Amino acid sequence: MQLAGMPVRLAEYPARTWTNRRFAHLDLSPLDRLFLPPALTGLVDTAPLAVRSFLEDDNRGAISPEPVASLDGTAFHLSVKGIGSTVDPFAAAPLDRASVEELTDDPDLRRRLGTPVVPPDPRDPDRYITGEVWLRGSPYGGQGLGHAQIALAVSERADLTSLEGFRLAPVVRIARFPVDLEERLRALHWFRRFPGPFVQEIRLVPSNVRIYFHAKSTIGAGVREVFDRFGIDSLERALAFEVAFLRSTVPLLTLFSRTLRYDPEKRRYYGLDFHDVWLDKDAVIAPDGTVYFVDLEGIEEDGVDRDQVKERIEDQVYRSLYELLFAYEQIDRERLRRFGGPTGRKAQFVSLLQRALAQDRFVRVVVGPRQTALEIRNALRDEELYTNFPLVDT
Repeated sequence: MQLAGMPVRLAEYPARTWTNRRFAHLDLSPLDRLFLPPALTGLVDTAPLAVRSFLEDDNRGAISPEPVASLDGTAFHLSVKGIGSTVDPFAAAPLDRASVEELTDDPDLRRRLGTPVVPPDPRDPDRYITGEVWLRGSPYGGQGLGHAQIALAVSERADLTSLEGFRLAPVVRIARFPVDLEERLRALHWFRRFPGPFVQEIRLVPSNVRIYFHAKSTIGAGVREVFDRFGIDSLERALAFEVAFLRSTVPLLTLFSRTLRYDPEKRRYYGLDFHDVWLDKDAVIAPDGTVYFVDLEGIEEDGVDRDQVKERIEDQVYRSLYELLFAYEQIDRERLRRFGGPTGRKAQFVSLLQRALAQDRFVRVVVGPRQTALEIRNALRDEELYTNFPLVDT
């Protein structure tokens, strides 16, 4: 499979790292690395070990053009989150050297910005990490340790790429910035200085194709290109792609129930929920149609009283249901346009959903005379907390 995206060159430096315990038995020493864009190489006092070629992925990420590992039968690419942004956060303009130099009066820092060790390619836009607070937990263009630790904790709960059927792209390592580099970057800010440690997430991802936002290739804006790129060349493959899509997105809508636990001391029920992360922009899709959540920093455990459990489960379904149906509709329309096959929007959707969830131990498809519903079970096997969610009216 050929990935799409603008080329990105990154300079490699040795770094202190934390490792996902699920990968601790592997020799990951080649990933004891920090990856910086050429425009920032003047801020480091040592020469880079090498310069590697990546592709752009999201606003502040990069992905290797070729796969580097196989997990659960799927090829995964190396992904680095926190490599800098090309966009000025306070203007509809590029984030270039001139605008970054305006952020500091330090002559040495300006000199370093003007003399990168790795000369930028004039054909590529500048890319910068700054010290401006962004989304509370990260520096603009980079990644903060707190957010990265949340992502790592979720990754460690999973069996490589699956957390009770919820598929995720695992964080393998967190790389810490050297203190001197961190302080130089912290000085580059517009209004508020990010106070915490600067890091990068070293991840494994199956592609850089997102559902709708934050990518050059998306299901929402370019499903025809996605079919071509993923080699979906027959009715059989198209239907299998749709089944895999539904099999992996329904667990995303029901993660709270799949991870539900009871704390007897606090007398509250806890499960994983989503905060400031969304299916349409924070998940990627593999060539077989399986959706993997990739930006894990917004997934944390929430607690509720018993009488609020069903409401929370329903809220989580509603949160991403439209995005699921929107993407499914684009895929199914393209399947019909190319290959024909079964028609009838509602009946076809329910049929594929039944195939997709046949082995799912948390969600059952219940077809009634007036509507099709999802019976959402839970990790506690507490039948009183089973939730019926009406999905399709007949």
